[in-house]
Amino acid sequence: METRTRGREDVKLPPVLHIVVVGFHHKKGCQVEFSYPPLLPDESHDSGGLPEQWRYLPFLALPDGAHNYQEDTVYFHLPPLSAEMKCVYGVSCYRQIEAKALKVRLADVTRETVQKSVCVLSRVPLYGLLQAKLQLITHAYFEEKDFSQIDILKELYEHMNGSLRGSTLEGSQVYLGLSPRDLILHFRHKVLILFKLILLEKKVLFYVSPVNRLVGALMTVLSLFPGMIEHGLADSSHYRPKSSLSEEPGGGGAEPAAAVTTPSIEEFVSVSATDIAELVGEEPPPPTGEGEGEGGDSHLLKPPSRPSPDSSESDWETLDPSVLEEAAAAAAAGGEKGAEHPETFDPEPGIPITSQPQAVGGQGGVVQGLVSGLEEDRYGLPLPVFTKGYLCLPYMALQQHHLLSDVTVRGFVAGATNILFRQQRHLSDAIVDVGSTVEEARIQIQDPELRRLLALTTADLRFADYLLKHVTENREDVFLDGTGWEGGDEWIRAQFTLYLHTLLSSTLHQDSERLLADYGAPFTAAWKITHNYRVWQSNRHQAMTEITPGHPFQGQYSVADVKLRLSHSVQNSERGKKIGNAMMSTSRNVVQTGKAVGQSVGGALTSAKSAMSSWFSTLATPPVAVVMPSPEEGHHQEEQ
Repeated sequence: METRTRGREDVKLPPVLHIVVVGFHHKKGCQVEFSYPPLLPDESHDSGGLPEQWRYLPFLALPDGAHNYQEDTVYFHLPPLSAEMKCVYGVSCYRQIEAKALKVRLADVTRETVQKSVCVLSRVPLYGLLQAKLQLITHAYFEEKDFSQIDILKELYEHMNGSLRGSTLEGSQVYLGLSPRDLILHFRHKVLILFKLILLEKKVLFYVSPVNRLVGALMTVLSLFPGMIEHGLADSSHYRPKSSLSEEPGGGGAEPAAAVTTPSIEEFVSVSATDIAELVGEEPPPPTGEGEGEGGDSHLLKPPSRPSPDSSESDWETLDPSVLEEAAAAAAAGGEKGAEHPETFDPEPGIPITSQPQAVGGQGGVVQGLVSGLEEDRYGLPLPVFTKGYLCLPYMALQQHHLLSDVTVRGFVAGATNILFRQQRHLSDAIVDVGSTVEEARIQIQDPELRRLLALTTADLRFADYLLKHVTENREDVFLDGTGWEGGDEWIRAQFTLYLHTLLSSTLHQDSERLLADYGAPFTAAWKITHNYRVWQSNRHQAMTEITPGHPFQGQYSVADVKLRLSHSVQNSERGKKIGNAMMSTSRNVVQTGKAVGQSVGGALTSAKSAMSSWFSTLATPPVAVVMPSPEEGHHQEEQ
């Protein structure tokens, strides 16, 4: 059950925390107009008060450029209000209606259209299920044409909590509305590049409009990681609003929640205060003694207070080749460990590797991870990617722009519709332009070293081509499209689960260097120094012995591989695209010239054919009887 290990807050908090209505005021901008229960305990339903941690809620629920669309849907994440809580998942349904259609028009309605969003704040990441229920209620709420009728919103709160209480985070309801088939048809081989980008914990920005396409693409990519949607996003929104980092005059009048404690910087990212000072170019603060001499806690596996040279933020961001070579050598040495890098997750000499306890409820059960703090399955999944300052923000408002350069944020997977995010390329490692067509879907990576790390191997190309063929070949029947196993959504997720299982298993094998070459030696060397891999490797997961190591598509090269490599190069490199466009232009001109020549030659042939036909028809016509004129007629013709 979903409530067995989520924490103490599950005993007292319902699955749905609040139903909120956000409107656009012509003078005040986006503001909360109604909340049930109130967002602040001592306030009324229509007070508009917000906890300080949720000050961006109005701008997330009512996105940028919403006036360009009649309706839209937004997924967003909010930080927890207390230490016992986890990430708060938000789903918002936006609509606009003409002001003249309202039955009750308030005095502050001065524009021709009224824009509002109804959103659900939940503790369970059931995005599609919440969206389906919320869209119906939002439609009914607008059909009333009287926004003072709030009973339907209160009934929605009670209904959702009644239906979701005690529900499990398993099965198809978690992935409702997330289609990997559509993702592969849109991005093709580039889906695997996105998968590897997130494994490397890079700064990835998705960009497209409207928001429903943006959040759909981003969350579908995350659904390819086993267990990520269900249990891997619990710590994905641990950030602080800008006013908490620096004092701002006129904070908007919203008082912070009373019992909120603000975590320290060290709780967000696994670097010390000295490293942070070096990153921002300031003098390091004097040592405070905190964290020195752990005492009785020294036997616990904890995130490092100071990273090793192989995993420092500055080296990791640039990924200097020497760092990768050192990491690969350390991995090949098989754990020569502790004395050289005492800060990593490798245990001390006298302490055995921690063995992750197994779930009682069978193969599909999850238990609390000893190091990651997430709920994990028998294989140690989901990987703890979105922890320690690595954020997942399906939609980012312009007011959150500072998070891209915040020193407490070591990386992110975020979505944006505002062009300002896209223009500042230096703040992201990769910009994923979703686009509206296959040709417009592209991944822009400025760093050539990162492009080298993400270059797909021959085995990777076989894997991606295998997925693409199965997806495209099973689209003939429009009524059964996507309902079968092979080429369906669940089948695609199973293939990526196998890919990740074999990748993890290969790292544990004695001949790991040879096996990992099929995944890309530069990529695996960089991945081994990431936070998520070090946490996973610090535990012994007994179920990994059941996985056969090695790439699922390893094997000898063939002529088909050469064709596949050439096709991939033409489709994805700038030089290849130019060659491909030139070839397409040339072939188009040849076809047009051929048509023109064919038309002229065809016209001549048609004329000749018609002439021959008329000649043959003349030959085939029976002789016409000759009528001789009478003598009078003949004499008359002679006179004429």
